[in-house]
Amino acid sequence: MAVKGAVMVPHPPIIIPEIGCGEEVKARKTSDSYRKAAEKIAEWRPDTVIVVSPHSVMYADYFHISPGTGAKGDFGQFRAPQVKFRVDYDTEFVKVLVQEAEARDIPAGTLGEREKRLDHGTMVPLYFLDQYIQDYRIVRIGLSGMPLTVHYELGECIRKTAELLDREVVIIGSGDLSHKLKEDGPYGFQKEGPEYDERIMDVMGRGAFGELFDFSEDFCDKAAECGHRSFTIMAGALDGLKVKAERLSHQGTFGVGYGICTYEVTGNDPQRYFLEQYRREQREAAERRKGSEDVYVQLARETVETYVRTGTKIRVSEGLPEEMYSRRAGVFVSLKEEGRLRGCIGTITPVRRNVAEEIIENGISAAARDPRFHAVEPEELDRLEYSVDVLGETEEIDSPEELDVKRYGVVVSRGYRRGLILPDLEGVDTVEEQIEIARRKAGIPEDAEDIRLERFEVVRHF
Repeated sequence: MAVKGAVMVPHPPIIIPEIGCGEEVKARKTSDSYRKAAEKIAEWRPDTVIVVSPHSVMYADYFHISPGTGAKGDFGQFRAPQVKFRVDYDTEFVKVLVQEAEARDIPAGTLGEREKRLDHGTMVPLYFLDQYIQDYRIVRIGLSGMPLTVHYELGECIRKTAELLDREVVIIGSGDLSHKLKEDGPYGFQKEGPEYDERIMDVMGRGAFGELFDFSEDFCDKAAECGHRSFTIMAGALDGLKVKAERLSHQGTFGVGYGICTYEVTGNDPQRYFLEQYRREQREAAERRKGSEDVYVQLARETVETYVRTGTKIRVSEGLPEEMYSRRAGVFVSLKEEGRLRGCIGTITPVRRNVAEEIIENGISAAARDPRFHAVEPEELDRLEYSVDVLGETEEIDSPEELDVKRYGVVVSRGYRRGLILPDLEGVDTVEEQIEIARRKAGIPEDAEDIRLERFEVVRHF
């Protein structure tokens, strides 16, 4: 097997004795498991070690693969400059991996290096690994802001590259779990913190990699994890392979989750093509969703699909409900892809002749003109979920106490600046969060007191 195995490990510098200065004993279980994982890698005798680190160079829409022949690093940032590293990169592997990614239209490459020195997400695993084996080269890969499925696909490219080059490789998925496990921890407590750690350790302990896609972006954000995408790339490299999964340990001593698991490849397994299974389920769900969409959403979908495929804007068709021709209202069209926002544009007050025209204009803008995203591509269309919010009249209020995060949207104004947030959005749980988000959208300073608040209700169409 070209892929010999993989390990899921954390990267807390404090477990390095030269940095912890005695504090590392509080995470001894983690250190002991780290040594077991490193010893396992040494037994596999890899030619190349692929390190996936969330602290390497990261872009929103691009995977950075470290270029050049090698790199250096040390723990000077953590008051231990005497602990140094020098690694040789597997340049041939990098070249072929980039070609494989390009063949699958995955934006990945060696451009855009902002920091050549090794990051601690890479160095902590190497600190332990170097105690058992040193005759290896590495490939260092950063994460991106793209969907989990794209991270998994990059993992598939790693496996394909190893097979093409007949390289025996091991993948290290470097990443801490939740950073919000304790009130007295450095990042405080959030209930999603321990929930995330319990779920991810269950999934990874069973090697049930298909369940990685079930973690919503909002849930991961609230848990403040940093390793989920690393683990997903690692899992992609094991796609279609039978593995012996072993959960070694989990600790949250310092308020941050440290989980360690190992995966030894023992053969092929046609039941473990998880991305293929997930996409089949998504297609089936999309068909069911299309069958239940109301006429507002059907119009938004037809608008976007026609515009993306042909570049033309549809006309308002006949046979719509009378209210879509006669009513004027502000409308927001929202697009999601794999649970992540993909575009959202709307109008607070009507600017077109009727709701139908408002949907058409804002649907095109959501797909092609939302400045936060690149324009929707034709191959994405079948994966998009739509919602259409028709806004009611806004009314001025005197206090945030008159708001309800589930029922009312909020408009925050100061002079000519005006920001809006819709009600009942995933990840927005309090009125304070609503107001803060609307402030930021409007560019209103946090300390500004002369703000005007308005509320409104919506009818949300799915």
